[in-house]
Amino acid sequence: MERAARKRRERAHVLRREREGSGAERRRKRFGLEYKWSALSCTSLGALLASINGASLIVALPTLLRELHTGLFALVWVLLSYLLAQTILTIVAGRIADMVGRKRLYVGGFALFTVVSLLAGFATNAGELIAARTVMGAAGAFMMANSSVIVTDAFPRRQLGQALGINMMMAAAGSTLGVVVGGIMTSISWHWVFWFNVPLGVIGTIWAAVNLRELVTLKKGQHLDIPGNAAFLIGILGLLVGLTQGGIKGWSAPEVVGGFVAAAIFLPAFLFIESRVKEPLLRLSLFRSRTFAFGNVSALLNSVARFAVMFMFVFYFIGVDGYDHLMAGILLIPLAGVMFVVAPISGWFADRAHARVVSTIGMVVTAIGLIGMGTLIGAETPYWEIALLMVIVGVGSGIFNSPNTRAIMNSVEPGQRGIASGTRTFLTNIGGMLSIALALSIITSSMPREQMFKVFSGTVGHGMTAAQAAPFISGFHEALLVGAVASIVGAVFSAFRGKGDQEDDG
Repeated sequence: MERAARKRRERAHVLRREREGSGAERRRKRFGLEYKWSALSCTSLGALLASINGASLIVALPTLLRELHTGLFALVWVLLSYLLAQTILTIVAGRIADMVGRKRLYVGGFALFTVVSLLAGFATNAGELIAARTVMGAAGAFMMANSSVIVTDAFPRRQLGQALGINMMMAAAGSTLGVVVGGIMTSISWHWVFWFNVPLGVIGTIWAAVNLRELVTLKKGQHLDIPGNAAFLIGILGLLVGLTQGGIKGWSAPEVVGGFVAAAIFLPAFLFIESRVKEPLLRLSLFRSRTFAFGNVSALLNSVARFAVMFMFVFYFIGVDGYDHLMAGILLIPLAGVMFVVAPISGWFADRAHARVVSTIGMVVTAIGLIGMGTLIGAETPYWEIALLMVIVGVGSGIFNSPNTRAIMNSVEPGQRGIASGTRTFLTNIGGMLSIALALSIITSSMPREQMFKVFSGTVGHGMTAAQAAPFISGFHEALLVGAVASIVGAVFSAFRGKGDQEDDG
């Protein structure tokens, strides 16, 4: 009887997906074939803006440490505040999008991001900049939680991988431009790292307002999960404070111990709440699909593996090798630039092969590059070797993302794509935050305090000798090898995701 009931539920699930999918298909046809490309242009502009901002800020970090007269902990939270706000609000944004519409939230997020970028450039201390970055993270959540949904709604499944690949290509282009823009703007003034976003943000906001349409019928009567949000915020904040402060102040410091205790209490409480509430922040029932569950776990681990790589190399080039910001940005180009080439090719393959095959290959390639970085790079390593390893990591990330995202988005009903996209971005951002926090805790634990300041503020002059750089290089290697382990574990999850993504190709 249980088997018969399960089959009835599965048939109802398929009929519901077909009914909602056919509604979206009718709206696609009504708006015309050109709509999918105009929708893609809107999300591509958003991906370009967000990635330029993220990459350019990373290059500016040593200058911010000096000119804002702040400490390393506050500096790191200039990065983490954005990711934390985006992570907390991403699934909420996905839920709101399912309630009020993708277009309205996406355009609003674009406009808010633009305004706050202008204000961030006027910050006079680290606290003001962290506050501005927090609001920017909220705006980014409104954009990123809807980006994949808008593309998935607009494109037929046979072209979805290609479309997502183009989105990834624009994000890679933004990262490539961002490291150079960051170097140029920082050489003028760090304020321009934020002001540079404004013209692009104005264009993107107007373009999205004019071109986007609503393709999926909105659900009524949905509610937000306030207890789940609160439990997750306290838990993840405690974990990040513990990790980022542990290497700087010591693992027995009260704030470090308190942070880990908060994480140990509130993160399990978050999962308990999510299993009980009617409208959960994180819909655990979606994880019954192995394609959805393993795809998201792979995305989280891929983010843990690679997110801190650019962060660490900025301090390697500026703090250890003694390059200026512009040169450091140029030297980082292979890491992001290769994704510009690989992402659309990967998207093309995603429409023609199992995601478990293509994505798994991407994770393995990333692991190979990280192992090379974690064993071969020293203070005097020739740049061509570093660039080659950057290319390998960039190729791996480019191969992984498009097919994995496509499989996740096709594993749910059209009406649940907002929450599915939010979940994917939510877990990816958690991986990014953990990546930076882990890298920082590993590197700072092995460095004397005086040398730590010199490396992270970029005040070493013409570079360090191998002996002087040894503590940083040791932590650098350990952090990269931890990322390699995360990538290998992610490859295992990716390989065992099942064939659900291929069955959805239709």
